Amino acid sequence: MKPSDIRAMSEDQMKDELVKMKKEQFNLRFQRATGQLENTARMRQLRRDIARIQTIARVKQAEAAASTEA
Repeated sequence: MKPSDIRAMSEDQMKDELVKMKKEQFNLRFQRATGQLENTARMRQLRRDIARIQTIARVKQAEAAASTEA
């Protein structure tokens, strides 16, 4: 997922996407543990996408807090 796509999302959309990704990450962990995981690169990609969403969400919250203080 591209950062520009994430920045275009609303806060609720980011939360929904984050929940969806965490569920997928959970399922991939089970597949890896049982030896059924075929695409191991997906785990790394998903972990980075989760971090990307969380980072952009924090930046948006900081910007909102800064604009209310000023």
